[in-house]
Amino acid sequence: MKQTMEKIREHRPGGIREMLFIALPMVISYASDTVMTFTDRMFLSRLGPEIMNAAMSGGMTVMMMTAFFLGLIGYSTALVAQYLGANRENTCPLVTTQTFLLILIAYPLILILKPLAGKFFALVQVPAEQLGPQMIYFNILIYGAVFSLLRSALSSYFSGIGRTRIVMIAGIASMVVNIGVNYILIFGKMGFPAMGIRGAAYGTIIGGVFGVLILFAAYFNKRNRSEFHVMSSFRFYPQIMKKLWHYGYPAGLEFVLTFFAFGLMILIFQSKGIVTSTATTIMFNWDMVSYVPLIGIQVAVTSLTGRYMGAGDIETVKKTLGSGLKMGTLYSLIIFVLFVFFPQQLVGVFRPAGSNAVFELAVPTAVFMLRVASLYVIVEAALIAFIGVLRGAGDTRWAMFASIILHYLMVIGSIFILRVLNLSAEIAWLLVVLIFMVFSGVFYLRYKGGKWKEIKIVEKNIPGQ
Repeated sequence: MKQTMEKIREHRPGGIREMLFIALPMVISYASDTVMTFTDRMFLSRLGPEIMNAAMSGGMTVMMMTAFFLGLIGYSTALVAQYLGANRENTCPLVTTQTFLLILIAYPLILILKPLAGKFFALVQVPAEQLGPQMIYFNILIYGAVFSLLRSALSSYFSGIGRTRIVMIAGIASMVVNIGVNYILIFGKMGFPAMGIRGAAYGTIIGGVFGVLILFAAYFNKRNRSEFHVMSSFRFYPQIMKKLWHYGYPAGLEFVLTFFAFGLMILIFQSKGIVTSTATTIMFNWDMVSYVPLIGIQVAVTSLTGRYMGAGDIETVKKTLGSGLKMGTLYSLIIFVLFVFFPQQLVGVFRPAGSNAVFELAVPTAVFMLRVASLYVIVEAALIAFIGVLRGAGDTRWAMFASIILHYLMVIGSIFILRVLNLSAEIAWLLVVLIFMVFSGVFYLRYKGGKWKEIKIVEKNIPGQ
């Protein structure tokens, strides 16, 4: 505990250097996930647009089915951080043990729900040439969900105690293994048969296993075991499970409902035909590049907010928000320039091997959608910082309702434009971006209202919590 806190105190509380200490490894970790997913789809784009589209939709559906538990488990970052801030370091691994118990329940439930995916794809009218490979990808990848849950639990623990470097190392290692294995299995290298989209699914699971093993090794190393008394933490602890559920289920519910909405929105766009599906997939691949690294900043803001809320230091929470805003805005400005001035080059990355009429028809729509996406990338940086503060402070129910309303307004708008009015994907995307930009101001107003300051999750000097 002393080593951890002394390391943190080397930086001005709430300042940029402290934020970098926590956020930079998380940004790199999430960027590694982005590069991994992006590269997989780029590999698959060489086999044809419909294969690339199938991987995106199949992967999103797996995320939808695991999202509730990922959100619930992910809230342990804030809970661990609050216990650390309250000088209750022995309680930190007890939180993680409760997440392991939740995974024992979650994984069987996810597999039981597996048959629903096929019905969902039929309901949203996935193009026929995309449906077959999409089912193959989904049916393999869903079995790797347990490794995603374990990685979330362990990453949340290390993020909560401020040791995000190990999360970064695990993310990079997972990325390297995934890209290497996918290249070998997709294209049939080093004596292996070419497995196409099957190989992409297997490679993703193998990369995930590798990352989880690294995190477990760090969790059970001598330093962590002795400093946080890990080996005495393996028991059900009702008080902590209750706190995790009470503050975490809104995050989990938000995660599953917003992921469902986001996945549904993608499938609605894709249902307009293979050309629109290809343009949408390309745009959302780059949108993922712009957004996912920002989650690293959000995790850092959540962690530091939790720590300083646990210590009762509201002023440093405000400084933490300012540092998160500065970092996020700098990153988003780079993305803004790329989307505005280089969309043709970005779209061209997904060009299939050889001539492909579907891809060429999709290029103008994809370019337009990327340029429109540039309108909200700066707003996005501010949004993740405010969400990080609200979640770190425990204001999870409000954040849940606001986020769900935002995402389902975007879904309803997409359905109205594409299905009711039968207008173009370009007009539907303009409406989605406009809704996102307008609604982002609601999160700022919630922060300014200050109700998050009154929430108390962890009380000092109360035994048994």
